Amino acid sequence: MKAIMASAIQWLAVTVLTLLGIALPTSAQYDYDEVLHKSFLFYEAQRSGKLPDTNRIPWRGDSALNDRGNDGEDLTGGWYDAGDFVKFGFTMAMATTALTWGGLEFQAGYQAAGEWQNFLDGVRWPLDYFMKCHVSTNNFYGQVGDGNIDHNYWGRPEEMTMERPAWKLTTSAPGSDLAGETAASLAAGYLLFRDTDSTYAFRLLDHARRLYDFAYNYRGFYSNSISNADQFYKSSSYVDELAWGAAWLYRATGEAQYLSRALEFASTTEVAWAYDWDSKIVGYQLLLFSLGQTQFRTPVERFLRNWFPGGTVQYTPKGLAWLLTWGSNRYSANAAFIAMVAAKHNILPTESRDFARSQIHYMLGDGGRSYLVGYGNNPPERPHHASSSCKDPPATCDWTDFSSPDPNPQTLYGALVGGPDVNDNFVDDREDYVSNEVTCDYNCGFTGAVAGLRALQLEKESLG
Repeated sequence: MKAIMASAIQWLAVTVLTLLGIALPTSAQYDYDEVLHKSFLFYEAQRSGKLPDTNRIPWRGDSALNDRGNDGEDLTGGWYDAGDFVKFGFTMAMATTALTWGGLEFQAGYQAAGEWQNFLDGVRWPLDYFMKCHVSTNNFYGQVGDGNIDHNYWGRPEEMTMERPAWKLTTSAPGSDLAGETAASLAAGYLLFRDTDSTYAFRLLDHARRLYDFAYNYRGFYSNSISNADQFYKSSSYVDELAWGAAWLYRATGEAQYLSRALEFASTTEVAWAYDWDSKIVGYQLLLFSLGQTQFRTPVERFLRNWFPGGTVQYTPKGLAWLLTWGSNRYSANAAFIAMVAAKHNILPTESRDFARSQIHYMLGDGGRSYLVGYGNNPPERPHHASSSCKDPPATCDWTDFSSPDPNPQTLYGALVGGPDVNDNFVDDREDYVSNEVTCDYNCGFTGAVAGLRALQLEKESLG
C-alpha cells in the first residue's frame, strides 16, 4: 500500500510539473534513438538460418540450415525464441504483430531515430519464415526444435547437432490461436509493405486470409496439437486470437466479413489482465476502437486505469508497475505500448503517456539501473542467453560458460531482461533465468513504446 501511495505521489508531482511547463531533470531523459537502434540489434542476434551480408552481429553466423518439415520442406529462418534455440511460432508471431503495430502507429519515431529501414528488415525476417511454414492452406508448421532436447544444450547455435523436429497444424490437429495470431502478423505486414513492395505485401495478405480461414474453420488449441509447446507456452484461449486476426484483416482490407468475424468473438466488457503472447483481448479492443468501433473504449480505459498508480496492479517502491515475477519488465512494457497507442487515439492521452514514460524510463534507469543490455547505467552483463555467453571461436562453449561468474563475452545489445522482484531487487546472474531471461516477446512492446515516445518527442520539437 505504501509503495502504491508513493508511486501515486510521484505520478502526481510529475503531472503537475508537466502541466506547469516545468522541465524534468535531464537525468530523466534518455536517448530513444540509441535504444531503438540497440533493440533491433537484439532481434538480429536472434536470427536463425542463412544470415544476410548486412548482418551486424559479428559473433553470429549461419545456423540451423537443416531445419526441415516432415516432408522435407525448407523451414530455415525465423527467430530463436530466447536464450535457447527453439523456434516457437506462437510467441514469434505475437512479437511480430506487436512490433509491426508499433511501426504502423509510430513510423515517425522510427524515422526520426534513423531506424526505419532496420525496423522493416527486422520484421520481414519472421514474416518470410511464416510464409515458409504455411506449406499449404490447412497445413502450418508451428514449431521447430524440441524444447526439452534444446534446453539440455548450452553453446552456439552455429554448432548445434541435436535433433530439431518440426510440428505442424492440420485439420485434425488444429490451432486457432497460433493460426489466428500468425494471420494477424501477416495482415499487419501487408499494411506495412503495401506502398513500397506491393508484390510482397499481397503474398502476405494471401497467406493471412488462408491462415485465418484455417483458424476459423478448424477450432482448437495449438498447444494441444503441438504437445511439446504445451510445456512452455500453453495457450489459455483461442477466442481472442480469432477476434485479433479478424480485426487485423479488417484493417488491412476494409471487408465487412472480417469486421463481422471480429465482433463475433470480441468482448466489450471483459477487461484484460495483460497484453502478452497468450492474451490479445486489449489488443483487439484497442484496434477495433481505432477502426471506429467506439463500444470498445470502456474496456480499454478500464485496462489502463488498472495499470495506472492506484489501480489493481501493484507498484514497486521505485515505480515499476509489477504484475508477475516472471518477466515483470515485459508486462509493464507491453502495457506501456498499449497506453501509447491508446493515447494516439485519444483514450486518456495525458495519463497514458505519463504512465508509458514512467515505465519505460524505469527500465532505462529511473529504477536505479538499466535493464537493457548494453545501454545506460549498470546494465545487465549476464543475460540468460547461450550464444552471447560464448567466447570467440575456437574456444569451446558449454555448461562451464553457463556457470561462469564473468560477464557474457558478447554484448547482447538491446535485450530487455526479465526484471526485478516486487521490491526492486535484481541480481545480474545468468543462472537466474526468471530475472535474466531475454525473449523476442519481451522486447516487442518495449520497442513500440519507445518509438511512440520518440514520435511524441519529435512532435513537441516541431512545436518549438
